[in-house]
Amino acid sequence: MRIGVALSGGGMRGIAHAGVLKALEDNGIKIDIIGGTSAGSMVASLYAVGYKPEEICKCFKENSTRILGKERFKLIKGIRNLVSKKMQGMGFKNGENIEKVFNELSMKKNIDKISNIKMPIVIPTVDIKDSKEYIFTNYIPQMGLNNDKEYISEIGIGEAVRASSSFPAVFNPCTIEKHAFIDGGALDNVPVEEVRKQGADIVIAVKFDGDEINEESNLMDIVMKTIDIMGSKIAEQNLEKSDIVLNINTGKMGLLDTENIEKCFECGYRAVQENMDEIKKIMK
Repeated sequence: MRIGVALSGGGMRGIAHAGVLKALEDNGIKIDIIGGTSAGSMVASLYAVGYKPEEICKCFKENSTRILGKERFKLIKGIRNLVSKKMQGMGFKNGENIEKVFNELSMKKNIDKISNIKMPIVIPTVDIKDSKEYIFTNYIPQMGLNNDKEYISEIGIGEAVRASSSFPAVFNPCTIEKHAFIDGGALDNVPVEEVRKQGADIVIAVKFDGDEINEESNLMDIVMKTIDIMGSKIAEQNLEKSDIVLNINTGKMGLLDTENIEKCFECGYRAVQENMDEIKKIMK
C-alpha cells in the first residue's frame, strides 16, 4: 500500500507540514509520495531530497530572514509602488532568494533538479499568462498526458519551489522562458489529485483552518482570511478525492510570521496525534 500526502499553501504556517510528517513517521507510517503547493512545496521538496522533519524545521528557522527580509512589509508604500509597476516587478520581493535557498539546501543532498529526486513529488504552479496549471514532477503520469495541465520535469528544485510560492503582490511572478508563474494555490492549493496520479493508494490531505476575524484583526489578517475562503472553495472537489483531511489550527500566525515556527511545527504534530485513530482505520 502506497501512502501519499498533499500539503497545502499557507505562508510561514507551512512549517506545520513538517510536524505532520514527523508525527506520521513516529507512528510508523511511511510516506511514499509527496506533493505540495506554495509553502507546502517547500516542505515537500526538502523531505523528498532527504531532509528529516526536524531538519526541515531548522532550515525554516535559519533561512526565513533570507527569504522574507529583515523588515516588515510597508503595505501603504508598497501598494503605491506596485500600481505603476509592470509584471516583472509586481511584488514586494522578487523571489530570487527562495530559489537560491532551496537550490543550496537541495545541493547539500547532491540533488539539483526535480527529475533527480527518487521519491515521487508533485509541485503545482499557475502560469498567469495562459491561466493554466503546470505540475513540476519527476514522474509524468500517463493519465496526465491528455488533460488541461502540463507537466515539467527538467527544472531546478529552487525554481520549482519559487514558482509555486510566488504569492501575488508579495513576490513577483517567476519568469521561466515564456512562462510567468504564480502561486500554485490559485488553482490547486492541496494537490490531492496529482498525488493520486502518482500511484498513491491512500492520500492524506493537509490544510489550515482560517483565523477568526474580529475587531482586533488587521489588514493582513483579512487578506489571509480571504485567501483561506477562496482556497477552500477551489480545493473542495480535490479534497473529496483524499482519504482523510487534516485541518491544522496554528492560531493567529500570519502569512509572513517568522517568530512562531517551532509552535507551528508542534501544531502540525498535534493534528496528526489527535487524528491517529482515524488515520489508522483508513490503512486497514
